[in-house]
Amino acid sequence: MDQSTRNEQMCPKFEGAVNILGKRWTGLILHVLLRGPARFKEIREIVPQMSDKMLSERLKELEEEQIIERRVYPETPVRIEYELTEKGNDLRHVIESIEVWSHKWM
Repeated sequence: MDQSTRNEQMCPKFEGAVNILGKRWTGLILHVLLRGPARFKEIREIVPQMSDKMLSERLKELEEEQIIERRVYPETPVRIEYELTEKGNDLRHVIESIEVWSHKWM
């Protein structure tokens, strides 16, 4: 690596993406939602090691980043589902690539 390459700064967009996607549990939540919309309880059942508090926190973060959408259905009792937005669905190849890599190397 030459001196000019070492002195370059990290692209802020790439850094931002890694900061979001690199958080603990985020990849697993996205992996679940790639299957389709899911309720809070369904996500918790698939990823039982994660606390309710952590799942709530991650879902809020992903919603703020417009990676997932929270849909509230006015039923009795109220039904809430989480699903990937177009932005979130664009992560499909990334998550699937990580899955392939994990099967080979982990």
